[in-house]
Amino acid sequence: MNAEVFKRIIKEGQEEILNVELYDRHFDFEENGRYVLVGVMQAGKSYLLYQRAKSMIHDGVSVNDIVYVNFDDERLLGMTAGDFDLILQAYSSMYSGTPVLFFDEIQNIDGWEHFARRLANQKYKIFITGSNAKMLSRDIATTLGGRFFDDVVYPYSFAEYIGSKGVTLDENWMYSDVKNDVIRYFNEYFYWGGFPELQLYSNKRNWLNGLYEKILLGDIILRNKVKNGNAIRLAIKRLAENIKQPTAYNRLTNMIKSTGINTNTASVIEYIGYVKDSCIMFSLDNFVSKFSDRESIKKHYFVDNGILNIFLNDGETSLLENICAIHLYRKHAGKLYYYNKNIEVDFYIPEENTGVQASFSMENADTFQREADALEKMDSVYPLEKMQIVTFNEESEIRLQNGKTIEIVPVWKWLLS
Repeated sequence: MNAEVFKRIIKEGQEEILNVELYDRHFDFEENGRYVLVGVMQAGKSYLLYQRAKSMIHDGVSVNDIVYVNFDDERLLGMTAGDFDLILQAYSSMYSGTPVLFFDEIQNIDGWEHFARRLANQKYKIFITGSNAKMLSRDIATTLGGRFFDDVVYPYSFAEYIGSKGVTLDENWMYSDVKNDVIRYFNEYFYWGGFPELQLYSNKRNWLNGLYEKILLGDIILRNKVKNGNAIRLAIKRLAENIKQPTAYNRLTNMIKSTGINTNTASVIEYIGYVKDSCIMFSLDNFVSKFSDRESIKKHYFVDNGILNIFLNDGETSLLENICAIHLYRKHAGKLYYYNKNIEVDFYIPEENTGVQASFSMENADTFQREADALEKMDSVYPLEKMQIVTFNEESEIRLQNGKTIEIVPVWKWLLS
């Protein structure tokens, strides 16, 4: 590795930032803050760096002071932590200012956090992204010493998705032709998700398959030196097929072993940890479980409906529950649960005393009774301030004998509320 490589990368990055066209996502950067942004590959983290850089240029920072380095660049294969100083050397040989540093996918270089802390100690402005949830771990945070803000970047929410399509919602949008645009775009979003770059491609399944394979092979199998790739591949597939059900690790292990693949529960727990570290999945605990059961029996969801959809055939009910899980998890990560004790309620937010069911359709009388009864019974144990049943396209309300109301709301409307 030599400084000449970084000179070319710095110049190319400056040109890219000047020329890139962006849909500005809402993100409140502190004016003097340093950031570590983490999220699944292709969630739009790089574009947030571009957005921040362009904003700083607009406010008077010279483009010559911008240093953007993507550590996925093939020219940086084999780079080690000892090569980081070459970036500063390359910059100082080109310009006389103080650089603002944008480091993309930095988790590829082991030991990055020590360099980041040193830069922060030297008062550099620095913005970092990565695709591994371990970057938000306590160990990393301790090394960084509180010098960085950290946040999670997700693929587009539905509001961002329609915004990127040029749809703006005024106060009475429900009563205008905009409603038709919202529903039309929701049908795309429901099946194919919100990865920003995906919108450029007509063969969306092919793009999503390629992204998934890149995450699986690069971020999960190779990074963690997994020898039993078939086991981890099948574990993800089985979780996708059982998205609506709490899944015990022992049961998942037995499902894998039934196909003839040799594994054990300890390995499967490790594999699911790797998958969650790659940011493509997250898990919810049962609010009323004992601690041991919370650790061993969870509901698992995908961070984007498009990734889930590549595993499913006619999976609308799974996609509906998954999209609800994503929406609630983005708002309540760490404070979102499911409830399963004699009855099952899909989502429970204790902070807001809210219970939410996901049901594709309420037209069937048995489904109607089951979903409403579960919320009513939960309300008798944990009094709820809000009860909702999210459907694909149905809207009404249920009046309970105690005077409370269960709101039945279409998912496209619920996601924008």
